Amino acid sequence: MQINRLFEIVHLLMNRKRTTAAELAERFEVSKRTILRDIDTLSAAGIPIYTTQGKGGGIFIHENFVLNKTLVSEDEQKQILFSLQTMSATEHIDTQQILLRLQNFFTSSATKDWIEVDFSRWGHSEKDNAKFEMLKRAIINECVVCFDYLSPYGESKELEVYPLKLSFKSKAWYLQSFCLVDNDYRVFKFTRINNITALEKNFNGSIYIVPSMKSVEEPTSTEYLHIKLRIAQNAKYRIYDEFAESDISVNDDGSFTLRTTLGQWIYDYILSYGVSVEVLEPQSVRDELLIRIEKMKNKYLSQT
Repeated sequence: MQINRLFEIVHLLMNRKRTTAAELAERFEVSKRTILRDIDTLSAAGIPIYTTQGKGGGIFIHENFVLNKTLVSEDEQKQILFSLQTMSATEHIDTQQILLRLQNFFTSSATKDWIEVDFSRWGHSEKDNAKFEMLKRAIINECVVCFDYLSPYGESKELEVYPLKLSFKSKAWYLQSFCLVDNDYRVFKFTRINNITALEKNFNGSIYIVPSMKSVEEPTSTEYLHIKLRIAQNAKYRIYDEFAESDISVNDDGSFTLRTTLGQWIYDYILSYGVSVEVLEPQSVRDELLIRIEKMKNKYLSQT
């Protein structure tokens, strides 16, 4: 399109001292006559473009020329570039060319490339990025997918779903979807999804209203327990990584008291702290932990 070519010509001339009609014609795969008409069009629009003949001649733009950017404040410029930098992580649109153009027109303080987004876990970049890309494309193209899913109980089940949205909440990625096996909306943890296959079937995504993550993850009294833990000082980094500061209080001896709710995985989670944790409440959790610790001890004793 001519408007895109005109913009590109101005962009090129603002970033180099001069060029020639032949070079521009080759770049845009048009004739030199077309380029000269473009130069006339830009000149008529008030862009200070000049041409000179002879050795060292060519096409150039006045060195003091800048595009009018006063319609966008400096703060708005930063927000635009930040959004494009974030979007580039999804590779859904070619943001690099857009960023390159805008960075030449916006203020220097707005063009600092200060953020990088990586959706993968440490040590799993290739696998996670491939899985993320497949789910992203399935959502965009409204394509049915099937995959194996590992439940919190350690059971693997093959599911067929309509993928609706990828959501990030509480340090983890989730796939919000309509599950054809359960005939209901379901949320699946990204790291437990394996062996994804895009099927040659499509669905109409406009008729599915994605529930909010808050409504889906609302804890129920049967699934969650209110607990009180004492955490040793050496495990401080974990509790501040994993819980809100309002749930944590510091004790006089340097240990921490944690009041929170945990789900069905409560026992494995507590045991992951080793000797750095003590369950203060409720008694039922203390009793169950003693049973599990005894089973663990007997397993090792039986091997001696």
